[in-house]
Amino acid sequence: MKKFQTLLALIVLIAAAVPATAQFRWGPRVGVQVNKMSLDKDVFNNDNRAGFTGGLQAEFTIPIVNIGFDLSVMYCHRVSQSDPISNNSSADTDAALESGRLRNRDYIEIPLNFKYKLGLPVVGKIITPYVFTGPSVAFLTSKKAITEAYKNKSVDVAWNFGLGVQLVSHLQVSASYGLGLTKSIETVSNFQGQPIDGKNKYWTVTAAWLF
Repeated sequence: MKKFQTLLALIVLIAAAVPATAQFRWGPRVGVQVNKMSLDKDVFNNDNRAGFTGGLQAEFTIPIVNIGFDLSVMYCHRVSQSDPISNNSSADTDAALESGRLRNRDYIEIPLNFKYKLGLPVVGKIITPYVFTGPSVAFLTSKKAITEAYKNKSVDVAWNFGLGVQLVSHLQVSASYGLGLTKSIETVSNFQGQPIDGKNKYWTVTAAWLF
């Protein structure tokens, strides 16, 4: 909760510092998210799996320097295939994976990206490349409990790095890599078996249309 409050405070400070000449735009944003859970390689084999994401994006830009930020509120369905290595797995872990409860997780994700647009002469109104980076906070909306031994954490914090291109001044197509900063799955404190504390790592490709 403290991290979320810090993020909100940062947003308010940035908004207060934006001059009146800044451009504000918003619109829908949809895409695909390819997730890989970072777990103990001696316990699990992990594969990348594709989920989906969709929501709304707002963008502030200072035209002269082409610097700004965007803030999105996104629904994310993350899919992670993790298969236990038989020598180290427990019956509890096997049952959880067999039922799919470790694979699918739903979040409301709020990424805040600082963005720099590379202004191009002549063709700038048709195509504008940009780079961005910033924090992301995701709130779990699916079940927290996986089994009596394992549970999903309520909040997942990551840092995004990405690039994109703006077309005809409205369509933004971007690709980013999200590096998990906090554990999204953890073992219950009184569990004596093999821990599977893990962090999310994911690629996201989205398209947004801003008005």
